[in-house]
Amino acid sequence: MKKFTLLFLLFLTVTAVAQEDFSPGFKMLENGEFKDAKDFFEPLSKTYPNNKTVQLCYGRAVGLSGNPEKANTIFANLLKKHPNDFEVQINYNESFLWANQFKEAKPLYADLVANNPSNFAAILGYANTLSNLKEYKDALKWVNKAIEVDPKNNGAKVSRKYIKLGYANYYVNNQNYKKGESLLKEILTDFTDDKDALLNLANIYLITKNVDKAKKTYYQYAKTPKDSVTALNGVALAEHIGEKDKIALQTAIKAKEKAVDLKDKELIEKSTERYVQALIWNRKFVSAKQEINALEEKYPNRNWVMALKATLGMYTAKFKTSITNYNKILVNDSLSFDGNLGKANALFASDKIVPAYVTTYKTLDIFPKQKDASGLIKKLNKNYTPFAEQQVSYTFDNGDNTAVSFRTAVMVPLSTKFKTTVSYQYRTTENTTTNNKANAHVAQADIEYKLMPQTNLLTSIGLNNSRFSNTSYTQPILQAKLQMKPLSFLNLDLGYQREVQNFNAELIEREIVMNHYSLIYNLSTNFNLGWYSQLIHTKQTDDNERNLLFTSLYYNVLRKPALKFGLNYQYITFKDQLPLIYFSPEKYKAVELFGDVRGKINEKTNYFASAATGLQYVEEQDASSLFRAEAGFTHQFSDRFIGDVYGKYSNIASATAAGFEFTEVGIKLKYYLTKQPLFLNKLKKKYQIK
Repeated sequence: MKKFTLLFLLFLTVTAVAQEDFSPGFKMLENGEFKDAKDFFEPLSKTYPNNKTVQLCYGRAVGLSGNPEKANTIFANLLKKHPNDFEVQINYNESFLWANQFKEAKPLYADLVANNPSNFAAILGYANTLSNLKEYKDALKWVNKAIEVDPKNNGAKVSRKYIKLGYANYYVNNQNYKKGESLLKEILTDFTDDKDALLNLANIYLITKNVDKAKKTYYQYAKTPKDSVTALNGVALAEHIGEKDKIALQTAIKAKEKAVDLKDKELIEKSTERYVQALIWNRKFVSAKQEINALEEKYPNRNWVMALKATLGMYTAKFKTSITNYNKILVNDSLSFDGNLGKANALFASDKIVPAYVTTYKTLDIFPKQKDASGLIKKLNKNYTPFAEQQVSYTFDNGDNTAVSFRTAVMVPLSTKFKTTVSYQYRTTENTTTNNKANAHVAQADIEYKLMPQTNLLTSIGLNNSRFSNTSYTQPILQAKLQMKPLSFLNLDLGYQREVQNFNAELIEREIVMNHYSLIYNLSTNFNLGWYSQLIHTKQTDDNERNLLFTSLYYNVLRKPALKFGLNYQYITFKDQLPLIYFSPEKYKAVELFGDVRGKINEKTNYFASAATGLQYVEEQDASSLFRAEAGFTHQFSDRFIGDVYGKYSNIASATAAGFEFTEVGIKLKYYLTKQPLFLNKLKKKYQIK
């Protein structure tokens, strides 16, 4: 847009007739051969220092061949000799555009159009100046005026196209996708199948996850063999966004084959990049790694290859590898979007929260209001924004016990390392057969401290006040848990918990305190198999002891929705058998098959459901069937208010201390007390974040 239609053509015909010797130079300027034109007019400018046409042509040749400052000086000197000459004024103004000095050009063009309100070149120059200053609304107004003056001028329509492209990009960056889409469609009315408009339109559809429209737009773009490769690469990405990764891989393979047939190096690189991405999306990590290793040898120190290696690291939980490669990208290009945001995501996944904040804000500084970077800040903030939570539940079992529980909690993170939670629970229980009633008040304070990334220490202290008949007692409750991730695929928890048995009135009356010592680990793999185990040893104040082993081998069938199936095994022993007081067999075993699904109904509503069925063995008794199920919905009413409803049922003997059947229904409400973490402004000030 800076180098619009050559203005000297306005007077070319007059001067060409009078001075035939200048015509080769005019032709060079007309054909864009600016260096040759400079060499042609330079000696003439010295021979004819007072010839305005020669000086204008020489100035244009100098400026457009890469020396706009010198051109500006030439035109400024001419302006002294011809202060009111329009041709000199407009060339002088345009020289500021060549030098990217748009602020300086703006008032000059404003004066020029004020004095020449119907001059096409002046109006178009002003429109282009405003466009370069990203003042798109006014730029559009002025370019439309230029088209009114000369409706058949294609150059003005081209300028309007680029103004609308810039204006559409402005709206997209501000997440006003409808307005951006509308402007791009306007371009297509002037230029049918315009490539720039179609690619930008497809990008909007990708951002908004309108997969069908994105694919349709890419196919409209594919008018030539080369364009069809670009289109197929875009369609592959659209299929991935539409969660059809197998089709995405098939499409990427087609694109790569076409690019190889065309022997186009750039298209081969781009389609190879998309092909490896598709391998990663399909979790074909061995094949992806082999491809990347070959690419590293063929294209050493290339950003797109390092980005592929970093992406593979993110998918395989090798976050150190990802960070290393994103850093290499940033050495090559500190303004790289992939490098900056990729590094921020890898730091977040590595539990390096402060560096993740700093890097994400740096990305937003380079790419203001970018959707993915803004989304990462939102995710970080949600993890550290204070919230209040209220839970209400109602339970009943086949032993005629009912209970109502109210729990209120407030969580306040004081830094990225330090979280505090204060909670209060009131639970009232009743047995409708014996008419025994009891209630419990539990007040608790939790402190969570991040010792290092992926290692947290959770401690809790509180009081349990239980009341039944005309008596009551108060017992301290304690908890300490070390949560670790020693390996990228292993979560490990070591814990101790002191709690008071409060399932029903009879148990509350007996004042049984349980001391649990636990080891929990979850082993995940890159091939969808996982193994979860729980070991708990419990010592009770009634001198009984319990040992519990729960282990689960599961397979992740789908990612979206998250669907897994597995096999559970549970083994429990009690030192003493007290069947009249609570379920306490010498030996209990259970084997079950389970399924679990979690997904989205829409952008604001999630669901989950799980069920398990199998056989359970109590002592030497015959096996009996077991069944348990749980389901619920979560709805986000606003950015700060979330609600859950849930229900669960179980007839597994170990599920309660009272019997075989247990049902619970409940609701949970969560409200974020502030819009952002309390420490965020302090953190931004410390790291000089805008």
